[in-house]
Amino acid sequence: MWYKSLTACIVFSSLIFHPAGAENITSLEPIIHIGKFSGQDPQTITPTGWTPLQFPGIENHTAYFLLQDNKLNHSVVKAVSHNAASGLYRKVNIDPAQYPSLEWRWKISNILKKGDVYTKQGDDYAARIYVSFHYDANRLTGMEKVKYRLYRMLRNEPPPLAVINYIWANKAKPGTVVDNAYSPRVKMIVIDSGNNNTNKWRYVRRNVYQDYLKVFGEKPGNITGVAIMTDTDNTGESATAWYGDISLAKSNREAAD
Repeated sequence: MWYKSLTACIVFSSLIFHPAGAENITSLEPIIHIGKFSGQDPQTITPTGWTPLQFPGIENHTAYFLLQDNKLNHSVVKAVSHNAASGLYRKVNIDPAQYPSLEWRWKISNILKKGDVYTKQGDDYAARIYVSFHYDANRLTGMEKVKYRLYRMLRNEPPPLAVINYIWANKAKPGTVVDNAYSPRVKMIVIDSGNNNTNKWRYVRRNVYQDYLKVFGEKPGNITGVAIMTDTDNTGESATAWYGDISLAKSNREAAD
């Protein structure tokens, strides 16, 4: 549906303004496990600490479940989507200045042929990771404030103000950064693209603090939520993805094996 991505971002915006239930994480350890899927029972449907993210008006939901991956030799989350959309998210409250290194593994079976990062009709991805940040709406200026107040009045929800999507695209080159087709306050960063690496585990390490500086031109607030999503409802296609452990680490930590 046309409002799918925006609704997902609204959920994260609600975390920005209503952080109750979020995990306020501070640690002297070098790494914070956002999704320690590898240590969970592969018979479990929803990973511990994660919540289903569904959208009004979309009847077909992507299926998420834990299973044992023979190559990695531990549990991962598998997502299967047939003309469907939904996600899993986790509330957190983490300072990206302390833990800037976002690390994860993912794998997909295929890209979406009709996917297009530049259009609303093509806003589907075989795999993506949302990261939302705290943002003070009082910092908005001029027309941004007018739009913010109007949107909140009409929908009784705050609009998305500070969200990064890391995506597996079909054609856009890795490193491409564009505004989401529905909101300039949601930035899309292409990590992988095309079919060359399908059915292969890909390890990704991003400095989320530096990414935020680059795409928004200012320092980020605390990270308020992380989500995974495989969605195919706009294109009507099918995709399967696998998500490995997701973590935030100090910048001086050695990369994962």
